[in-house]
Amino acid sequence: MLSWHLRGVLCIVLHSSALGVAHTLNSDHAKKLRAPMRRTAARLMLLLRVTRAFQSSFAATTRRSVCRNAATMQNPLLIQEGLPKFKSIESKDIEPGIASVLDTLDSDLKSLEDAIDGTSSYEATIEALEKISAPLGFAWGVVGHLEGVKNSDALRDAKAAMQPKVVGATQKLGQSRKVYEALEGIAARDEVQGERKRIVDASLRSMRLGGVALEGEAKEQYNANQVRLSELSTQFSNNVLDATKAFELVLTDAADVEGLPPSARAAAAEKALSLKKCEKADAENGPWVLGLDAPSYIPAMQHLKSSALREKLYAAFVTRAGEQNAPLIDEILSLKQKQAKLLGFESYADVSLASKMAASVAEIEELHVLLAAKATPAAHRELAELKEYASSKGHEGNLEHWDVPYWAERLREERFDYSDEELRPYFALPAVLDGLFQLIERLFGVTVEAADGKAEVWNDDVRFFEVKDGDKVVASFYLDPYSRPADKRGGAWMDVCVGKSKALKRDVPTAYLTCNGSPPVGDKPSLMTFDEVNTLYHEMGHGLQHMLTKVEDGDAAGINGVEWDAVELPSQFMENWLLDRPTLYGFAKHYETGEPLPDEFYDKLKGSKTYNAGLAMTRQLAFGMLDVELHKNPHLTEPVFDVQKRIFGKYLAMAPRDYDRFLCAFSHIFAGGYSCGYYSYKWAEVLSADAFGAFEEAGLENEAAVRELGQRFRDTVLACGGGTPPAEVFETFRGRKPSPEALIRHSGLADE
Repeated sequence: MLSWHLRGVLCIVLHSSALGVAHTLNSDHAKKLRAPMRRTAARLMLLLRVTRAFQSSFAATTRRSVCRNAATMQNPLLIQEGLPKFKSIESKDIEPGIASVLDTLDSDLKSLEDAIDGTSSYEATIEALEKISAPLGFAWGVVGHLEGVKNSDALRDAKAAMQPKVVGATQKLGQSRKVYEALEGIAARDEVQGERKRIVDASLRSMRLGGVALEGEAKEQYNANQVRLSELSTQFSNNVLDATKAFELVLTDAADVEGLPPSARAAAAEKALSLKKCEKADAENGPWVLGLDAPSYIPAMQHLKSSALREKLYAAFVTRAGEQNAPLIDEILSLKQKQAKLLGFESYADVSLASKMAASVAEIEELHVLLAAKATPAAHRELAELKEYASSKGHEGNLEHWDVPYWAERLREERFDYSDEELRPYFALPAVLDGLFQLIERLFGVTVEAADGKAEVWNDDVRFFEVKDGDKVVASFYLDPYSRPADKRGGAWMDVCVGKSKALKRDVPTAYLTCNGSPPVGDKPSLMTFDEVNTLYHEMGHGLQHMLTKVEDGDAAGINGVEWDAVELPSQFMENWLLDRPTLYGFAKHYETGEPLPDEFYDKLKGSKTYNAGLAMTRQLAFGMLDVELHKNPHLTEPVFDVQKRIFGKYLAMAPRDYDRFLCAFSHIFAGGYSCGYYSYKWAEVLSADAFGAFEEAGLENEAAVRELGQRFRDTVLACGGGTPPAEVFETFRGRKPSPEALIRHSGLADE
């Protein structure tokens, strides 16, 4: 999942890190719910549609533009040369630090407005905006990042105190008539072409969507609504985090953990110790604590023999933050609809799609109908098969929601003769990283090297790496790999730390890659599930688009300026390589013996790729259409949970329970950047599957062809960023328009 970064000239990250492109693992192997959920998530971000992507402007300009006096220079949040000073930054630094950069921004904006008019150049307008907004973008981005990975009451309070002021400042910037007139002049004179024309056009659109044309009471109302939406977004995300953290199922009887794999038992015992539930605990004797974070919840739902305990976990999971977030959902949807009306749109869906590849709701629905026609029959057949299997193994009564992951895992183990537990020893994180870096070098010709110690980190488990093209360092990234339910939100995401920008003299982009994988237990390294490896590859795909950009204008570099329904292309593209034999065997070695993964496991993994693919796809289609349904209707009077029940009933083979409050943890759309945008996962998956199809057609065993195509992918999809329309980028790479055939084939649904 990509963190919802504000893109177009002059945008601000109100919560950083969710988008991270967010990724929450699900028992049905639907991999795209990427917020705390993506993510998912997800520090979930609210896009104030102003004009410039602050995440790309994380650079200092001059000492004056960062602070006004020597005293404020002591604030580590304001030391913006290089990378963030995570060892020094504390919650107490947030309010004075943000206040300082806001004062500077206000002064610099006044000076800029006095200097520009309808005849001003691109450099005098766009680049000047990038420079004056950089200090706030850097500082607020760091605050948002820490909110996602090192959450605390003190940090929340400090951020909440400053958020309205940050929103107000960015609104003032995005609604500047002098800036808008200067941009209109640049557009009218046709003085810029290519990526710079894209930036100017996107900036004008963003300012229009940000209320630049509003006056009087309408402008006041719009701005007040935006402040409230930013508050609600943060509150929604924190409620999900708190609900996840608060749930603890303490087990003391070994009979209760029957079926739970040894690794999950050991993790549950360690959780009991870390939560101070006992003085000593071990995998064999307990006690054990199960939670709602993915590394704990998923193995429990797949393996616990006790249906009663699975039901308790399931009910807690699907009602997370139910009471707290239900009223927030209604207010968020109401405010978004009011914003749409103020801007002259019929619905919020129209606002959202104004800056996406999809031209209309009808176009989105057309894709969902096409895919549902293939997936729905398969999903019903898979569920019927599962019911029959469970009954044959002694299951009595109806197959309930909490039974599905358990029996699906039993059937998968029997049919393909392997379990996730058997594979874990072959997926140790250090080896997985080595294999991932080998693939990156093979495809894109760059190397990744450990650089721990060259950057300060927020947790001792965080790693730092540099990306080199030859001997030159061209990018870098942080990797925060493990789940920490106490202070880190769920999901997985990529976020921007430093963006490439010629104006800011930033030529080494830096990314945050955040996952919630299984932490090490005892003296063993992190032993990952195949889905966790998949998640890491996904987030690296986002990171590569940010890090390998060739665009030098900050507003179109990396993920900036890329239409939102295309940003998942490189992330989902990378997932396809996991079952490429050279790729898999580049890291799949037993962590103790070094023996490679036995051949029979490779064959079984490939065979199980499309296992329950119908159920997985219909789940994602349901999420996408629920999102669209909530945002397309300007006169929605149907209770939101009735809408959820209706859409899920239409798309899912098993209707939800009456108490299901999935929407209350759907952070992608209520606390992230995916409002009327969750469909983007399937939209971009069409592109990513078709892109990988080019390698399949050339022959995955044809190393010369793979390297040639990899370089072409780097030179187009990864290099062009937001400087070229994504449809044009794809056609340049593929030689034609995209087709859904590869996705349908990869999903095993071609014969439906």
